[in-house]
Amino acid sequence: MPGLIKGKEVHFDDRYLHVTLEDGRIISTPMAWYPELQKASLQDLKNYRFICQNTGIEWVSLDYHLNIESMLFKESSAAA
Repeated sequence: MPGLIKGKEVHFDDRYLHVTLEDGRIISTPMAWYPELQKASLQDLKNYRFICQNTGIEWVSLDYHLNIESMLFKESSAAA
């Protein structure tokens, strides 16, 4: 579907969750926004899969789901 924000790759560093999109853009958000992911082991973090036509990310072992588009709006809800 046109207009959907779709992920291609996920990676992490000490501070950020980075999602590379199919169109080449990269969304980076602080790991502190995702306490469940921040507490997870590196092995669990690497064990992700894209769901919902690549618009979401699932970490099965953590029972955690993330809508990629919500990463764009997390800052405004975190500040509220």
